[in-house]
Amino acid sequence: MKIFEKTHPWITFRIDLRNVKPKLWLLLGEAASKCEHVAGVPLRPGTADMLHQLYLAKGAAATTSIEGNSLTENQVREHLEGKLKLPPSKEYLAQEVDNIVEAFNRIGEQIKKGDFNLTPQKVCEYNQVVLQKLALNEGVVPGKVREHSVGIGNIYRGAPPEDCTHLLEKLCEWLGGSDFQPQTGLESVYAIIKAIVAHLYLEWIHPFGDGNGRTGRLLEFHILLAAGIPSPSAHLLSNHYNQTRPEYYRHLDMASKSGGDLLPFLEYAVQGFVDGLQEQVQLIRSQQWDVTWRNYVHELFRDKNSTSDVRRRHLILDMGAQEEAIPVGKMSELTPRLAKAYASKSSKTVQRDLNELERMGLAERLPHGFKAKRETILAFLPWRRKGKTQQ
Repeated sequence: MKIFEKTHPWITFRIDLRNVKPKLWLLLGEAASKCEHVAGVPLRPGTADMLHQLYLAKGAAATTSIEGNSLTENQVREHLEGKLKLPPSKEYLAQEVDNIVEAFNRIGEQIKKGDFNLTPQKVCEYNQVVLQKLALNEGVVPGKVREHSVGIGNIYRGAPPEDCTHLLEKLCEWLGGSDFQPQTGLESVYAIIKAIVAHLYLEWIHPFGDGNGRTGRLLEFHILLAAGIPSPSAHLLSNHYNQTRPEYYRHLDMASKSGGDLLPFLEYAVQGFVDGLQEQVQLIRSQQWDVTWRNYVHELFRDKNSTSDVRRRHLILDMGAQEEAIPVGKMSELTPRLAKAYASKSSKTVQRDLNELERMGLAERLPHGFKAKRETILAFLPWRRKGKTQQ
C-alpha cells in the first residue's frame, strides 16, 4: 500500500458520471456549442488578433493573480505590448507573466505539431517554465518533483513526497485512458471534463515545490486546446477561478473533504466557463454587428459621392459608435472629422443631414436627440410585447 492511500484516500483516479445532474449536462452541452460558435466565427484579421491578445492577457493575468501577482489585467496588457514600466522591486511580477505566456505559446506550438498527449515529462516541463528566472524557496527546483512536504496554508497538505512521481505518472496514464475517450460528437464535452479533472488532481497531488496551481491551469489549457477549443475560450476557466477566488478555494477544499466527489467542483467550473463563453460570444457578436453595420451604410451610400453625402456617411458611422441618443447640438463634437466637416456649417445643416439619415432609415429621432438605427440589420430580433394591447 502506498502512503497516499492512507493520507489522501480521495485520490482514486476514478470518475463516476452516472450521478451527474441534468443541469451539468446542459451546461456542458451549452459550453461545447458556444466553443464551436467561437471557433467557426468569421472575423477580420485585426479583430481576431485583438481578441487573441485580449484573452491572452486575461489568461496570463488570472493564472498569476490567483498565486498573488498584483498586476492588473490592464497592466498585463500593457506589459505584453511593451508599454509597462515597473520598478526593479516589481520586475519579478512581469517575469511571472512572461513565464505563463511562454508556456501558453509552447503549448500552442505542441498542439500545432500534433503533440496532444500529456506525459510526466511534459508536466514537469510546464512547471519548469512557470518557475524559471524567479527567486524560489530553498528546496524548490523548477520542473523537479518535490522531495519535501508542501501545503496550501493550513487548508490542505499535498500528497506524500515519496509518492508524487508515481501519482504524476498515474495521472497522465489515467487522463490518456478509456475514462476520457469521447463518444463521437462529444469531443468538446469530454475535453472540458478532462481538463477540469486534470487541474483538480494536480492540485490534490501538488507534485512540485512551487507553481502547482499555475501548472494545473496550464494542463487545462493544453487539454482544451488539444480538443480544438479556440485559444481565447481556453483561457476562460483560469479567468473564472480568479474572479471567484474564495469560491475556487472553497470548492477545492470541499472536493477533498467530500472523499473525492468531483461533481460539485465540475459544476462550479463549468458554470463559470459557460458564463465566460456567453460574454465572449457577445463581444464577438458586437464586433460582427459593427462590421455589418458599416458595410450596410457604405452600400446605401455606394452611388452617393457629393460633399454632403460623404459628410452624412461619416456622421452616421460616427453616430453608430454611441449607445445613447445624441443631442443635435453635440453632433459636430463627436469626432475630429465631424468637427472639421461642420466647422463652417450652421446648425440647420446638421439638422438637414439628420433628417436625410432618418429618411434613409439609418437614424431615428428620440426625445433627447438622434441615434443610429443599427438594429435595422439584426435579422431575427425576438418579438416583444410593447404595452398591454400589443400581441
